[in-house]
Amino acid sequence: MSDLLPAPGPPSAVAVPGLGLTVRGWRGVAARLDGTLPTAVVALPAFGLRVPRGTRLDPPSLADRLVERLRDLATGPVVLCGHSASCQVVAEAARRHPAAVRGLVLVGPTTDPRAPTWPSLAGRWLRTAAHEDPRRVPGIVGQYVATRLSGFGRTMDAARRHDLRAALAGSRVPVLLVRGPHDRLAPAAWLAELAAVRAGITVVTTAHGAHMVPLTHPDELAGVCREQFPG
Repeated sequence: MSDLLPAPGPPSAVAVPGLGLTVRGWRGVAARLDGTLPTAVVALPAFGLRVPRGTRLDPPSLADRLVERLRDLATGPVVLCGHSASCQVVAEAARRHPAAVRGLVLVGPTTDPRAPTWPSLAGRWLRTAAHEDPRRVPGIVGQYVATRLSGFGRTMDAARRHDLRAALAGSRVPVLLVRGPHDRLAPAAWLAELAAVRAGITVVTTAHGAHMVPLTHPDELAGVCREQFPG
């Protein structure tokens, strides 16, 4: 299982897969950003990699691990892109390591405090899954099989206890929040609440999709990324 999808040179952006997914989840977006915003995709424990025993899975610890990888990949500050629970990891990286990050793209950010429990999250997931592109389901399932959802429960527990609002308030970089119109895990009210934290945060709802926008609608996502971060 690969821990890196490299850019065609030093990356201007670095993406982290969603929880339980692999670097392939951002491959379509990265291909479409080549030439304008060269994008590498980095896997982390539980976010594309299986979890060794004893690994800390809270967003701040994973953020520090991510920034260590950036030192080997990038020649300057990058746009960090997260999907679902990895949004909290990249947001923490921006707060804890401001010199390494020049912007954030958060796609389907978790976790809305109005749905903090496992049953509420499961209900929202089921209502969202009904709107995912069925043609993409085998590929999504294949990524979950590859990672074996290693560390899923522990990582999601840490994410549920993390305050994304505070992480965004603690940084000053421009932020693009993106959601699909059928995403119940990242509803419009939650993104509006995040955008109200401070100036410099933009919300975009794509024309199509639900929670898996990086996999199901890479053209749309790449387009909004280019508009916010043209190079």
